[in-house]
Amino acid sequence: MNVPNLRSPYAQTSGISYFPRMLDKIRLHAAGKLPQDYQANLGGGFDGRAISFLWIDYPALVERVKQGGSDDEIFAWAVAQGRQPSPEEIEIWNEFMRKRGWNDESSARLVIRKRDGGLENRDDVQTFFDYIDADEGRPVEKRG
Repeated sequence: MNVPNLRSPYAQTSGISYFPRMLDKIRLHAAGKLPQDYQANLGGGFDGRAISFLWIDYPALVERVKQGGSDDEIFAWAVAQGRQPSPEEIEIWNEFMRKRGWNDESSARLVIRKRDGGLENRDDVQTFFDYIDADEGRPVEKRG
């Protein structure tokens, strides 16, 4: 499903994948523009992993996003509330997230999501990030 103003999970703020998408979902939800299908996982799933990685509280992040500001300003707030990951931790985070669903314990769930989303014949969709992009109508690019 194409959702205007919802970025790819590959998008980054301060080098951290997925963070901009989480902010987009919060903004869209606050504006009443986030489709119902996306609302069940607010603060959970990949959102939950992101807030855990930064050691922040999701409801506090929601309140900060509602106050406005750029992604970079909100990220600065987040690391002030939680922690600033090291470059190595960011690399590990990004690699883990971009490969989620590829040859790991969530691979079976990805197969089910692909089937349910009509993407079972898409060999280019190998991870959950790829699935999200394909499901939302973005091209799935070959990534190294």
